[in-house]
Amino acid sequence: MKVGVPKEIAEGEHRVGIVPETVARLVKDGFEVLVETGAGRDYNLDENYESAGASIVGGAGEIYAEADLIVKVARPTEDEIGQMHEGLVLVCFINGPQNAQVVKSLAGAGVTVFSNEAIPRTSVAQAMDALSSMGSIAGYKTALIAADTLGKYVPMLSSAAGTTKAAKVMVFGVAVAGLQAIAIMNRLGGDVFAYDIRPETKDQAQSLGASFIDSEDEKEDDEQKEEYEEYHPTGFNKFMASLGFYSFAEPPRDKYIVEGEEEPEEDGEEKDQGWSKEKLDEDQKLIRERIKEMDIVITTALVPGRKAPQLVDRAMVESMKPGSVVVDLAAESGGNVELSEPGETVEHQQVKIVGPVNLPSAMPIHASQLLSRNMYNFIGHITEDRAEEKNEKEPNLALDFEDEIMDKMCIAHDGEVRHEPTREALQSASKESEAR
Repeated sequence: MKVGVPKEIAEGEHRVGIVPETVARLVKDGFEVLVETGAGRDYNLDENYESAGASIVGGAGEIYAEADLIVKVARPTEDEIGQMHEGLVLVCFINGPQNAQVVKSLAGAGVTVFSNEAIPRTSVAQAMDALSSMGSIAGYKTALIAADTLGKYVPMLSSAAGTTKAAKVMVFGVAVAGLQAIAIMNRLGGDVFAYDIRPETKDQAQSLGASFIDSEDEKEDDEQKEEYEEYHPTGFNKFMASLGFYSFAEPPRDKYIVEGEEEPEEDGEEKDQGWSKEKLDEDQKLIRERIKEMDIVITTALVPGRKAPQLVDRAMVESMKPGSVVVDLAAESGGNVELSEPGETVEHQQVKIVGPVNLPSAMPIHASQLLSRNMYNFIGHITEDRAEEKNEKEPNLALDFEDEIMDKMCIAHDGEVRHEPTREALQSASKESEAR
């Protein structure tokens, strides 16, 4: 079975689907690996691939003609699709619903397509989860971009001229990218806050040093301040305490709650079912107040295959301090911030809104390495060794759509688009076309 690795031709794409480290493992497993010359750019050279056991070919056409399975990073162009043959298997980032026509063209060419965005979130799939690998890199780079754009220190620093306060940072979205951004900002010394609509993310954010924005916590703090009453012994108890009998200085349990003896909270239905609409509305009010204090806001809320939800509107940006920075990781998917533009830095009322695109490609060495490891695990999942001799290896494609990973990730097969959101996008586009 031949695995093909073409050079990426999308503008700004510097990653490669398979690195030499993985080539060596694939060759050991019995695969033949074809790599287009220059596919690894300046960090994975042709000679590195040859040393690992790959065959270097002069152009993409030969790769697409001979390979049984292609590993790409970006979705293919129409020209690339035209070079593909029926029965070819393609693995890449394609985002079917947003690129439905590309998927349709691939299906029409008889190509079986696996989309990295469609991987299920299961423990078995973790080793193949390229989306999470790239999300971690994106979160890291987002934090660095924010720190680099801000016109002040992130940590609190002291000098002969005085002490500077730590920058206040708010991170929206506590998934892989958001958690990485929280961790990096915390390491840089920022005063980090986080928010997500999912209750289970609160502990995750706090474990990395962030303060989770929660309207219920605010209410409890206020109530405790109002209800707190310090106990002082009086009369006989005061006299005995003065003689050293300190047990008489303890408050009566029937009237005071002693620190460390609070009754444990019962698990309510809210934790199981998520927060109520009323609480979420209160959270939004609190966020609008807190955002005025922030120096940096990082938004990371992405839903694969859908337009990114808007989290920060114009009014929120306008309420921020002059010199503040907003970095919208979701800019190229519609944006979490109303004013962000993909690939641009917009300045609005002295606030900079940065909309970076394809951040994993800005770290191509580690991004390619992690992606390649994910792809090795996925290739192993969709193939099986059919060699009859003990010392031989004969890998063959073994598709089984009863398997959850294959079923979810395969968005086109046997001439048809099998991914429901992508089919819906095609139907919607067809209706719009007819209406015109």
